Amino acid sequence: MHQIDTKTARRLFLEAHALADRPAGPGKGADLAAMVQRLGFVQVDSVNTLARAHDLILFARRPSYRPDNLRHLNDRDRATFEHWTHDASVIPAAFFPQWRLKFARDRARLRERWKDWHGSAFHDEIETVLRHVTDHGAVHSAEIGEKRAEKSTGWWDWHPSKIALEYLWRSGELAITRREGFRKFYDLTERVIPPEHLNAHLPEAAVIDWACAAALDRLGFATSGELAAFFDLITPAEARGWATRSLQQGAVVEAEITCADGALRRVLLRPETVDRLADMPDPPGRLRVLSPFDPVLRDRKRAERLFGFHYRIEIFVPETQRRYGYYVFPMLEGDRIVGRVDITADRQAGALRLRALWPEAGVRWGHGRQARLEAELDRLLPLAGCDRVVFADGWLRAPGA
Repeated sequence: MHQIDTKTARRLFLEAHALADRPAGPGKGADLAAMVQRLGFVQVDSVNTLARAHDLILFARRPSYRPDNLRHLNDRDRATFEHWTHDASVIPAAFFPQWRLKFARDRARLRERWKDWHGSAFHDEIETVLRHVTDHGAVHSAEIGEKRAEKSTGWWDWHPSKIALEYLWRSGELAITRREGFRKFYDLTERVIPPEHLNAHLPEAAVIDWACAAALDRLGFATSGELAAFFDLITPAEARGWATRSLQQGAVVEAEITCADGALRRVLLRPETVDRLADMPDPPGRLRVLSPFDPVLRDRKRAERLFGFHYRIEIFVPETQRRYGYYVFPMLEGDRIVGRVDITADRQAGALRLRALWPEAGVRWGHGRQARLEAELDRLLPLAGCDRVVFADGWLRAPGA
């Protein structure tokens, strides 16, 4: 059984998530497509206090990245498509054949579940929405929801039309052709997905093998449960079966990771990964503000095991106690999470406002770390649409408080 210390595990994990590289590159076109492919997907989220989640995820790895670059890649180049992993995500278009398994499983599962929610007329509503999109082209939910049938049975109400669109999207018959602001426009899948991906089909067994292998390549090491959860394409049982077969074939080996609290956790990794553990690169020492949905943090329990970083949605409590809100941003420096920062973009005033910063316990906030913070805030200004940084009075809080 291979033993991997915490520091080495962190570096392997950061390398797998493109955070051990020097953050440089054009952040558009082929370079951006390669980054999305390397990550596997980029989670999409609407909250825009600083920048949208997908934009901040990509910016952390490519500081020259701008939001229009992803829109161009997705809406015009069609190098990516938007669908569901554990949540809404931008996914390489080359993965579309694998997603057919998800379409088929969601089609059967959601049809019955949503039938129970909305009654037997819901199936007819789905067909009506599909005909509408076929005849009229791309639509958004408000567009359909604003219409009224002469003899309405409730179909044209907001919720049924929205759910019909979402169902057809989740089952693969519709695709998101673009977003305006954050509003989704749906069209027939054959009008959105490039033919070379649209017309490719894979057997279920091949998709299961791909989902596990591709997840392991993008995590560096993982349990079978983490492999299943990564793309959320397959079941935990299917991932366990893949792990058993792969161990027997020697395609993967087991190791024990020492977690931040000293506990040991058994994981799978590739034999060639073991061979290079002693040569893991040092991550850049610069400080980076991360999205709460960044791939290294999305699994909150794993982030706590690996980095000793507790990040949860917490209710605000009196000033004398801990009061982190949901969208407080983690800060990565080298291979450590050194704190969390409350920053918002006041675009009307052109100001990036830093309201509070909490160093993690044991982190000293000296002049060098302050300089790295200010350099990162300056880099964030164009992404946030601001031209200056404003520090609130009393912004630096007690470490770990």
